[in-house]
Amino acid sequence: MARQPRNWILGAPYHIMMRGNRKSIIFHESKDFTKYLDILQLTYEQFPYILHSYCLMNNHLHLLLEPINHSPTVLFRKINTSYALYYNKKYDVTGHLYQDRFQAKLVDSTSYLLGVSKYIHLNPVEAKLVKEPEHYPWSSYSSYYHQKKNPLITTDKILSFFPDASPDHYNEFILRKRTYKEQEQADTFLKP
Repeated sequence: MARQPRNWILGAPYHIMMRGNRKSIIFHESKDFTKYLDILQLTYEQFPYILHSYCLMNNHLHLLLEPINHSPTVLFRKINTSYALYYNKKYDVTGHLYQDRFQAKLVDSTSYLLGVSKYIHLNPVEAKLVKEPEHYPWSSYSSYYHQKKNPLITTDKILSFFPDASPDHYNEFILRKRTYKEQEQADTFLKP
């Protein structure tokens, strides 16, 4: 049975998540994380998009992405194929790298946008990989926390919702305990 085509709204942000097949590891070492980020950059050069936040974990990843002229289907056909070819060649394996096709949730409100960005940046903390989000090297949090320039990340939209577009206010928001609604949205997204 053929998959149903998805309807996309260009210019709207989406929370994208992909998981390794059978929850297996898709990033084993630093070079793998770096390769994925390089592929995101190369894809951007061919099919521009806006990336607000990301977090690459060992067996899954999260992106808060806004397509401009091309649907996420076009973007992830390129991204997923490129990374799977790299991975299969490097680790001498065959078969599917990802579990199903990528998940994508339309982010249709300011509270959801901020909640998704918070969820993405706190992912390594929740997984107990680090105590503070700024210590995790494979997320976009340093672009907000340290105001470190990252050619992949655009912080303007997220920061525009805080007084004086201040990264300090965003950081306070990230470290504040999640509201019930934020937790409910995170739980809903992760349910199969």
